[in-house]
Parts: sequence; C-alpha cells; structure tokens
Amino acid sequence: MSATDLDRIFHERGRLAICSTLFAQREGMSFTQLQDACALTDGNLNRHLHALAEEGVVTTERRTGAGRPQTIVAITSAGRARFLAYIDALEAIITSLREAQDQRSANANESPRRTIPARSTSQ
Repeated sequence: MSATDLDRIFHERGRLAICSTLFAQREGMSFTQLQDACALTDGNLNRHLHALAEEGVVTTERRTGAGRPQTIVAITSAGRARFLAYIDALEAIITSLREAQDQRSANANESPRRTIPARSTSQ
C-alpha cells in the first residue's frame, strides 16, 4: 500500500473532518452542527459536501417542520464502507513506515564488525 493508493475524495482536511464527524453520527447532523464541528465556513462546507455527494459518500435532506427548515447531512452505507477502506489504507501505510523505522533503528544499533588485516611478518 502506498500513498498513491489512497482515495482522494477523503484526502483533504475538510472532507476528512466531515466524514470523521458524520461516521460517528448515524442519524446525520444538521448543516449548522456539521459546520461548527468541522470549523468550516458555509461556502467551504457546501463545496466539500457537493464533492462528497457527487461520489455517493453523503446525502443531504431538507427537513421542514416547526421553525426553520434544516438541511440534514448523513454518510451513506457506501460512503461508510469507502471511508473505512481509506482509514485501513492509512493504517497500512503507518504500519509500514513504523516497521521501516524500527528496522533502521535496529540496524543502527548493531555494532559494525570490522576485519582487522593480518600483519605482515616479512621484513
């Protein structure tokens, strides 16, 4: 697994924040709640949600009732599976990097063995 194998739809700070937040909220969140949780502006959140919706990762639903209408955003089943695959890929990369670092550390701690040349006895 390499960084080039990562799903690019999630590999952006705003979209990563959105999906991480929605993953924990099965029933979804209002646009405003999501905006606050992810610290994004209206325009930024809207742009990221549009990109995620085009990929089938999230859905938006306009709900009306008492008070003002709300837009509810939720992660889809396919989006949930895709996001988990992205997280698994990140974990694989991290594990690989840690193993490589551990191997370098182990190699650095080995004492180098030098062969001492034999002295010549002829004069």
